[in-house]
Amino acid sequence: MTTPTVLADDRTAPGRSPSSPSKASASARRLTALARAELILLVRNRSAIFVALVLPIVMVFSIRASLQQIDLSGTGLSIAGAALTGGIGIVLVQVVYMTLVTGYVTRREELVLKRLRTGEVTDREILAANALPAVALALVQVVLLVAAGAVAFDLSAPKRPELFLAGLLVGLVMMSGLAAATSAVTRTVQTSQLTTLPLFFVSLFASGIFVPLDIFPDGLASAFELLPLTGVMTLIRHGWLGGVEGGDLLTAAVAALAWTAFAVFAVQRWFRWDPRG
Repeated sequence: MTTPTVLADDRTAPGRSPSSPSKASASARRLTALARAELILLVRNRSAIFVALVLPIVMVFSIRASLQQIDLSGTGLSIAGAALTGGIGIVLVQVVYMTLVTGYVTRREELVLKRLRTGEVTDREILAANALPAVALALVQVVLLVAAGAVAFDLSAPKRPELFLAGLLVGLVMMSGLAAATSAVTRTVQTSQLTTLPLFFVSLFASGIFVPLDIFPDGLASAFELLPLTGVMTLIRHGWLGGVEGGDLLTAAVAALAWTAFAVFAVQRWFRWDPRG
């Protein structure tokens, strides 16, 4: 039997209003229980924990070393500021995107997703519960990066916290959506290491994580602004460090929201619940 590709969130009991408080509380309980189970599984996965906790730290030092070879005088950025904001981009890519692709594929191939769909839990609750542990871990690391900037590198708190938080929130939603969409074209856990590489490398070297876009020629920088994570990085970087014009912010916000909308559409259209084997 063919599995529906559209998320089925209308599976409600007869006579019960979808907006009733009891339904909302029941949904919250289901989501909490599923997310707790996913967190336990994530903690037990040593390779996933290594990728989520250790690699971002290593990558931050790599970014800092690479920036020491680049003239940042025309960008208005310090090495510490560029490295730590780039570190947030690393967290979004590695802790959220790469971890979740592996997680979704693993649960799908083990028939966990298929079994969950036979109960009361909705599709969106299943997807969100899988994402919440990685998102929570990413948030903790972002807090640590901001704290490290203040304590060890004499960086101020985010100058425009609303901009910083907006970029971070959009980035978390976008990376979670793109992870679910990427899992649809990923046959096995092993091949997830390959299917995540294109977005990983494009984001690292062309979205302002390793190298600020200001040092690229204008035409190339304009093209890079259309990449998935570039708008998010612009919002986060200038939300923390300041110094951006309104037009650049608008471009970044539109690009980030457009990619987020595409990620949500891709999940609704192509996400696979049955094993691909």
